[in-house]
Amino acid sequence: MRRPLALAGAALLAVAAAWTALTVLNQSGGTGAAAPSKPPVPATAEITRQDLVDTKTVSGALTYSGERDLAAGAAGTVTWVAAEGAVIRRGRPLIRIDRKPLILMYGKLPLYRTLRSGVSDGPDVDQLERNLKALGYGDDLTVDDHFSYATRQAVKEWQDDVGLSETGEVDAAQVTFLPSAVRVTEAKAAVGGKAGPGRTVLTVSELRRLVHVDLDTGDQAMAKKGAKVSVELPGGEQAAGKISEVGTVAKSQDDGTTIDVDITLTKPPKSKLDQAPVDVELVSERRKNVLSVPVEALLALREGGFGVEVVEGGATRVVEVKVGGFGGSRVEISGAGLAEGMKVGVPAT
Repeated sequence: MRRPLALAGAALLAVAAAWTALTVLNQSGGTGAAAPSKPPVPATAEITRQDLVDTKTVSGALTYSGERDLAAGAAGTVTWVAAEGAVIRRGRPLIRIDRKPLILMYGKLPLYRTLRSGVSDGPDVDQLERNLKALGYGDDLTVDDHFSYATRQAVKEWQDDVGLSETGEVDAAQVTFLPSAVRVTEAKAAVGGKAGPGRTVLTVSELRRLVHVDLDTGDQAMAKKGAKVSVELPGGEQAAGKISEVGTVAKSQDDGTTIDVDITLTKPPKSKLDQAPVDVELVSERRKNVLSVPVEALLALREGGFGVEVVEGGATRVVEVKVGGFGGSRVEISGAGLAEGMKVGVPAT
């Protein structure tokens, strides 16, 4: 058996063994046919043929994807900062330093140089021009990788509207490029505080919700990219999800080592909370079309291993079995002469 299966079944086997030990010791033989048991078996259950699914529930957190830190591109005093939880879209300020805004624009390429007339052509110019057009500036502007006179005029018009000096040039003190709208996770700069180039002022994230799990490395076989999971969200809301990312680097924790596992939900959750605790049910093993009995039907044999007490009419016999997968409260068994529909002894409820 694979390790997750063995771990899940160990406790169940221990429970089954505890109540059956005396029963087996009183059997006249370890396996094979035996005289009718006295007293009679208190209760029975059927051997069934079915799929068994072994699961494990782990703790996680409902959060947002793509978290990152943002640094200020200018030095000065913070005069305004976006509130935690606020959603900032293209053209809106993230923070103001000396009353000058740092504006969000959309793009994958960071602003690594000052964009102005005379700079060499490049994709960062094209990125700026696309944003100016989207914001309604530059009627005569052609979107390409060339910083033209029309680009400069569009920049000046935009700067005038947002409260920046009309220089016709754009640098990292005025604009930050991110792929899409962001949610402010944490404001790390307070009004009245000091900001400077390279100093983190905000932590932001994407708007997409996900569930994050710090999974014990001993359970990493249960986390396979693309695997379906069930999630219990705050307030008892149930949601389906799929594992979208599995980390490859182990992280040290106080109680061991973990790997990062991210889960994408099939539909947006009702909860708007960030870092809200959730329970995630992972599937560790699926056994298809196997014979199974309730775990409590297992008997601990005196010579080692396990058996079940088959009940036929008024007689019983102990049959040695090989234990396989677990699912819920049932266990896979195989053994000589066992078949679907047979009755086995279980403790009285």
